Amino acid sequence: MDPIIRVENVRYEYASETAQPIPALRGLSLSVGRGEYVAVAGANGSGKSTLARHLNGLLVPDRGEVWVKGWNTRDTSRLRQIRSTVGMVFQNPDNQIVATIVEEDVAFGPENLGVAPGEIRARVDEALRVVGLEGERLRAPHLLSGGQKQRVCIAGILALRPEVLVLDESTSMLDPAGRRQVLDLASRLHREGLTVVAITHHMEEAAEAERLVVLEQGRVALDGSPRQIFARPEVLRPVGLETPQITELAHRLHRRDAGFPADVLSVEELVQGVRARAGANRVEVPAPTAEHPNGKPPAIQVEAAEHYYLEGTPLEVKALDGASLEVRRGEILGIIGPTGSGKSTLVQHFNGLLRPSRGAVRIFGQDTRGAADLPALRRRVGFLFQQPEAQLFEHYVGDDVAFGPRNAGLSKPEVRERVRAAMESVGLGFEEFKDRLTLGLSGGQRRRVALAGVLALEPEVLVLDEPTSGLDPAARRELLGTLRRLRREQGVTLVVVSHDMEELAALCDRIAVVAAGRVVAAEPAAAVFGRVQQLRDLNLDVPAVTAAVERLRLEGFLSGSGAVLTVDEAEDVLARLLA
Repeated sequence: MDPIIRVENVRYEYASETAQPIPALRGLSLSVGRGEYVAVAGANGSGKSTLARHLNGLLVPDRGEVWVKGWNTRDTSRLRQIRSTVGMVFQNPDNQIVATIVEEDVAFGPENLGVAPGEIRARVDEALRVVGLEGERLRAPHLLSGGQKQRVCIAGILALRPEVLVLDESTSMLDPAGRRQVLDLASRLHREGLTVVAITHHMEEAAEAERLVVLEQGRVALDGSPRQIFARPEVLRPVGLETPQITELAHRLHRRDAGFPADVLSVEELVQGVRARAGANRVEVPAPTAEHPNGKPPAIQVEAAEHYYLEGTPLEVKALDGASLEVRRGEILGIIGPTGSGKSTLVQHFNGLLRPSRGAVRIFGQDTRGAADLPALRRRVGFLFQQPEAQLFEHYVGDDVAFGPRNAGLSKPEVRERVRAAMESVGLGFEEFKDRLTLGLSGGQRRRVALAGVLALEPEVLVLDEPTSGLDPAARRELLGTLRRLRREQGVTLVVVSHDMEELAALCDRIAVVAAGRVVAAEPAAAVFGRVQQLRDLNLDVPAVTAAVERLRLEGFLSGSGAVLTVDEAEDVLARLLA
């Protein structure tokens, strides 16, 4: 296949405040063929985003060469052609949108290339048609959903008429519907001839590409089709990755029944495998057992809460519209909802960062609109924001973790002990990391430092807003293990906001569903994820194994009203079906 991009023995290092620079690429070589759809995966710090920025000359190699259509990215006279050929869409759409009207944002690139006005109009019209946003052309981008914003960014790149589209973690901040929109668009553009390079941590997304390149420590570790690579989970785990949930289930069923296909990549393929092997067997999936509240008073009560941003101005937005919810002591509560539903606004009421415009919020019995001692409550209810690494501001790890206890007036020995315990609880050795520079850590390590800084205050409730966004599978697994341990060993109440349904299904006791500023359900996880169509109607989704079991129920292979949430549960049910 004719390569449109060639990366030849590229080495790249980031400058560091220490004597040693930080190596990102270590002799990486890679070719991308014209018209290919390539997914690039790897653990945090493997060099994925650094590679992506070399593909259109945003970065230039320290050593080695990058060629785009025969142009060397070191040749500054060719950068305009290179960047017109290779368009990049980054992780956060809000960081890429520069105009106040959608069509003006899409026109920004061609205008800066000096394209004639009539041609700009034609390109904007075509780009908006391709991404399905013709009806939104005169809207303000900040009023769009996350998926729509990301499609505006893609339209802006398409208006440059690129031959290669690079998506650098472009779905990691989107809800399931927004993620699906971007993936469907990427697949369609590929079918129409565009070369697509997708940087991703989500193995389900990598499975949709025709080729998967896995990086490890700045080099290519694996290169092949997703089906070939996912057939060997033993080579993925050492590089911090894992197979998609549905593929892991197929591997387990194959070990039980050699006739069951092991190279399954989708729900549809798994259902086909079951159809072929189930015979006349039928299995009942029992309904979830009733929950048993622990009898303790709730930690947090939200009653008919309303919240307005910019209330009383022409820009007023009603973010909460009569939301009611209880957070029970000792539970793990998951919160899901489409982008813009009010999830983040709701949880920022849980420690008084926001107070309701109407209604009531009580934290450990104290009304936040009354005479509540908010500083004291914030020590009892810790908060980890959506990008927790942005909470780091000290030079050294130990100082950052110590910031809260110091400001709480603890003595030096108490602060040191708090810092030690907090760091070790998140898997960061005190002696090894206390004097490390925060900016020299990987993304997963910085996230754990931010969590340790909150835990050093010994909160009774911990609220985490999208804690695993942007983390590789190994780092996600570590963080979820830490959360389980906090609940089990320290009795911490956990509230987790996430778009990752598989994580929440495996972690949470209850799930609260937020839509249009209201809590429309708050029930055990099995009950919520058992209502597959209702969730999809809200632009949400369910774990892949849950979707597969629901399909088999609709086809008559399974009966009963129960929901399957994990690979272990699905293996148990389907093994009985295939016996």
